[in-house]
Amino acid sequence: MNRLEGKHAIVTGGGTGIGEAVALRLAQEGAAVAIFERRAELGAAVAQALNKAGYTARFHEVDVSQEDQVAAAVDAVVGEFGKIDILVNNAAITGSKEITHELPLEGWKQVFAVNVDGYFLCSKHVLRHMVAARYGAIVNVSSVYGLIGNADIPSYHATKGAVTIMTKTDAVSYAPYGIRVNQVFPGTTLTQLVKDAGAMHPGGLDAYLADAKAKHPLCLGEPVDVANCVLFLASDEARFVTGAGLEVDGGYTAQ
Repeated sequence: MNRLEGKHAIVTGGGTGIGEAVALRLAQEGAAVAIFERRAELGAAVAQALNKAGYTARFHEVDVSQEDQVAAAVDAVVGEFGKIDILVNNAAITGSKEITHELPLEGWKQVFAVNVDGYFLCSKHVLRHMVAARYGAIVNVSSVYGLIGNADIPSYHATKGAVTIMTKTDAVSYAPYGIRVNQVFPGTTLTQLVKDAGAMHPGGLDAYLADAKAKHPLCLGEPVDVANCVLFLASDEARFVTGAGLEVDGGYTAQ
């Protein structure tokens, strides 16, 4: 349908899972896509596959927690594409499962460095260009745990709560420049990361998935389900939508 014809996008964490699915959907709808990924072999493979399929994609090896790498990569994208219309902040890590009184401070800081600092740094350096153009769409990938609590991974959940408010703050701050900032709240999504984590669950992957399905009235999600919602928020179809969040969770947070 070419809903993003002529648009230029950056997708962080685009080498696997939700990020990979987002990169594909944006490309399918006409966007040129720059993939920011710390793991070079994964990011390069996704970009290569997109280009082989006839789309326009580039790969940049970036650790989003490092400002010099982010700034250099954003400038490189602008130099090649000429502009940035869309930023999808997706790169994140889960961190340790220890509860608060057992969690080392360094473990807490590591998760915040990627999940919060990374979103801030990518937004900061992309927004400079969007403000100049007076146009842009940022979509932050949060989590249902940016809305509700759960008795595990406190650092991860805290970062997603931070993203929830960061999104709303930037939405208000940059609306005068024609820039929209929104977010999605995925529930359990069947990425390889989730499957690997599930395999370590007591009882194995089947027990983990059975427990997860019981919490999602509709079904568990696939990466493309999240990608389709990101696509809408990134497109001009959502031109009157900013500061919003879509719960892509099979009904998890409706209960």
